[in-house]
Amino acid sequence: MSPNAHPHSALRSWLGVAVITASLFTFVTTELMPVGLLTPVGSSLDISVGVAGLMVTLYGVSAGLGVPFIVAWTRRVNRRTLLTVLLAVLALGNLVTAIAPNYPLVLAARLVMGFANGVFWAIGVSMAMRLVPEQHANRAAAVALSGISIATVVGIPLGTFLEDLTSWRTTFLIWSGLSAVVFLAVAVTVPSLPSQNAVPAREVFGLAVKNVPLRLVMITVVLYVLGHFGAYTFVRPFLEEKSSATPGFVTALLIVYGIGGAAGNFAAGYTVGKRLHGTFVVALAGIVAALVLLLTIGRSRTGAIIALALWGVCFGAVNLCQINLTLAAAPDTFEAAMSINTLGYNTSIALGALFGGLLTDHVGVAGAVGFGVALTTAALALTLATRRTGGRTPSDTNTDTDTPTTEAERQALPAR
Repeated sequence: MSPNAHPHSALRSWLGVAVITASLFTFVTTELMPVGLLTPVGSSLDISVGVAGLMVTLYGVSAGLGVPFIVAWTRRVNRRTLLTVLLAVLALGNLVTAIAPNYPLVLAARLVMGFANGVFWAIGVSMAMRLVPEQHANRAAAVALSGISIATVVGIPLGTFLEDLTSWRTTFLIWSGLSAVVFLAVAVTVPSLPSQNAVPAREVFGLAVKNVPLRLVMITVVLYVLGHFGAYTFVRPFLEEKSSATPGFVTALLIVYGIGGAAGNFAAGYTVGKRLHGTFVVALAGIVAALVLLLTIGRSRTGAIIALALWGVCFGAVNLCQINLTLAAAPDTFEAAMSINTLGYNTSIALGALFGGLLTDHVGVAGAVGFGVALTTAALALTLATRRTGGRTPSDTNTDTDTPTTEAERQALPAR
């Protein structure tokens, strides 16, 4: 991607980046808020915990499957206009969720919000990069993507805390108001950004077919995201059943997990430039270890804290790695690469939550965590096998997609 060659004033540019960061925070917390609310939602609407997990599943389905088409269909739409529309959908969807009299309406609202989420992931980071001078583009991307860590550390635990004080409906109502505030901030702060680098849908899907390094990364991403969200979606029911965790303790653990994610993202930032593949392997192995620890010592409070802290650190690191690998594989088609990434990532969130829910309802919550162990182990094995057999990855070979191979080029890549 080529950042805007004629940036706006420094103040407005960085205010715009801050607002896009706030947008990402709002989207991420809306997507994952049900993780901490499955038990009260299920009780209120008289559904099982596994069925309640469909709130995550349908959101991920629409976020993943819809994004290549919507990004292609809106390729001539000003990106500021598009982002304001996405935030309006989010505000309305959270409002409908808060007042919905039945579960089918809740699912319908989540499905529509998922489409908005997927499109945001395809355009949000590139918008932040275009707002500042070229030499600051990667810094702007890093700032924008810090919204993930903020959401994990503050947003999701805050939602669980608010539900404990009030109700899950009030929590979604508050998030509707937050979405409206961010909508206004984008409209006032972000300057006009005509569309750049968007391509037709057929070219987006063709990229995944022709680009071997991108395809290998996406297969690995699908595996570990399936495993992670198959387990993480049901972490509250697991803790309540296995360690008799109270809502307050679950909130504390989610905060520990979120702080770990921020720490992992920060620490990996110092290693991905020199040891991208090695950092990815270590982070994947850490997720496997954390899930095994949750199954074995997670019945005690100390064990649960250790498992969630390690899980958070490693998941923060692995996400940073996979975004660097994805963008290295297709540096000249930024939005298209992000569309493919969003397709694989969010569809895997949906399927992971679905499979985890089925296992929870028919086997027990430990089955969902066991599913996580199996799939993340498969991702780790594939990564090791690819490297050991000389398979090409974006970090160690040049390709017909102009993959960066030097340390300087790799260090210049933004991280999610």
